[in-house]
Amino acid sequence: MTERLVFLDRDSIIADIRRPSFAHEWAEYPASSAAEAIERLRGASIAISNKVPLRAAALAALPGLKMIAVAATGTDIVDLAAARERGIVVSNIRGYAHAAVPEHTFALILALRRQLLAYRADVEAGLWQKSPRFCLFHHPIRDLHGSRLGLLGYGALGRQVAQLGRAFGMEVVVHTRTPADDPQVRNVGWDELLEASDVLSLHAPLTDATRNIIGAAELARMKPSAILVNTARGGLVDEAALADALQRGVIAGAGFDVLSQEPPAPDNPLLGLRLPNFLLTPHSAWASGQAMQGLADQLIDNIEAFAAGRPANRVA
Repeated sequence: MTERLVFLDRDSIIADIRRPSFAHEWAEYPASSAAEAIERLRGASIAISNKVPLRAAALAALPGLKMIAVAATGTDIVDLAAARERGIVVSNIRGYAHAAVPEHTFALILALRRQLLAYRADVEAGLWQKSPRFCLFHHPIRDLHGSRLGLLGYGALGRQVAQLGRAFGMEVVVHTRTPADDPQVRNVGWDELLEASDVLSLHAPLTDATRNIIGAAELARMKPSAILVNTARGGLVDEAALADALQRGVIAGAGFDVLSQEPPAPDNPLLGLRLPNFLLTPHSAWASGQAMQGLADQLIDNIEAFAAGRPANRVA
């Protein structure tokens, strides 16, 4: 039997994508809206989507659909309950950004702790050139060595971030739903994670329980010298509360690669911040060339495993 595969948002992956080894028809679109997805998937047995949502109504309109290959780790674009009800296999991508995201996380951490934005602005403003001394130290610099790295979540990416933290000489503490079985880290309660971390890095999935888990009250409990880093999901943090906290000096800084809506709305409170202690990157932590090629290869591996009757990386 020839399978029909439709990639709804091919331009979301910059990589060579090999074609599956089994008999198939292949169609791809640079991008698709939710409404376009239904029409484009008619007659398809396998849907490939990175960020195009496939909700219950769409699945009901596509009785021939047998698999959804999510070209990402997060599966919130798919109504998993509806997929299970209809017997649609859903697979995701795992472990492909094991280097990319932790490296980006530490790029944000280092830039903030070393005050790179602030000092770059000083140089551009001519302050170093006018200095009576050989250097400038207008902004407090803090070493990572000897400081405490707090992690919310300890999956594959959290573990890699912990490894980098230890290489910098940081103490690593972890708060997870299930305590981490790792003698190199210390499990702590929620209160200690907030109140004792010098760097708090988020690596948890977005669920009803974790949405806005960091709000005004939590930010107020953090050290004034602490920084908050989020390379996980934007909805983990109340963005208006964070903007307010940064402007009032409640915490020392924040580095984010994700927002609650992407692309962001023009009125997102974090977009208007022009502060040397806030770094925002456009959900690019995962997007190294090596990571994207690994994602593309695993995507086709998942599809071939499904076609062979041995679904891999199955979430539904």
